[in-house]
Amino acid sequence: MPIGELAALATSLCWSFTSTFFTLAGRLVGSVVVNRVRLVLAIGFLVGAHALFGLPLPIHAERERWFWLGLSGILGLALGDAFLFQAFVWIGPRLSMLLLSLAPVLATLIAWVFLGERLTGMQLVGIAVTLTGVTAVVMERTGSQPMVAASRHRLWGLLSGLAAALGQALGLITAKKGLAGNFPPLSGTLMRMMVAAAVMWGMAILMGQVRATWQRVVAHPQVIRYLVGGAFFGPFLGVTLSLVAVQATAVGIASTLTALPPVFLLPIGRLVFKERIGPVAVGGTLVAVAGVGLLALR
Repeated sequence: MPIGELAALATSLCWSFTSTFFTLAGRLVGSVVVNRVRLVLAIGFLVGAHALFGLPLPIHAERERWFWLGLSGILGLALGDAFLFQAFVWIGPRLSMLLLSLAPVLATLIAWVFLGERLTGMQLVGIAVTLTGVTAVVMERTGSQPMVAASRHRLWGLLSGLAAALGQALGLITAKKGLAGNFPPLSGTLMRMMVAAAVMWGMAILMGQVRATWQRVVAHPQVIRYLVGGAFFGPFLGVTLSLVAVQATAVGIASTLTALPPVFLLPIGRLVFKERIGPVAVGGTLVAVAGVGLLALR
């Protein structure tokens, strides 16, 4: 299997782990604290990796590259992941990551509307199949009531998951432009993280929440292992591998293989979070992932 496809598949595994870690962390200290702290940890991992591989820090990268990768960091990491982490807390990692699998659908539609890319008949079928699978899982019943109507938190969780998918789609498109010219994906990841961290911590300073953020972490020492594990497998390893995939293969193929976490999270949801996973959830998840796969076909 080519390097791009292997990197995309490894990304799915990493994001399955990181979503589990960050869900556990978010339920202890809140999604906003998780988003702020994991960016700091990820930057530390990435700076260390640059030293390990002998890569110069991308301080002197071109302004245009900083613009596109910075914009990607704001859209995908600061805003998109803020919604994703809140969805983790409200509806769990399995359903949140399933909603995130809509990112390639949204990316395809955005490219069609704003970049003038044509949609093939197979892509249209893929969009319809993906939406059918996601809808089936979201509307799955537990007992006599539709799950979607079970609580206000569930509704807001679903909306947060959709917002996260939109942020992910916009982040992928802008990252693709920022990585043009075989720019090192590791450096691109660091640039995205630095800009996202500056935005997140800048807002924390303006809102007077810096001290409170660290106090929440100190008050729950067990959360540190979840934050470190999530930061390693997500912002560091997972995001870097996703950029390798986007750079080395077509966006559609990369998006397809990086959309597999909902499948990997089926057993995790059952074993770790004690979720009830019926045949509709399994079937709908597989249908949604198959639909994403059809989007990669040309």
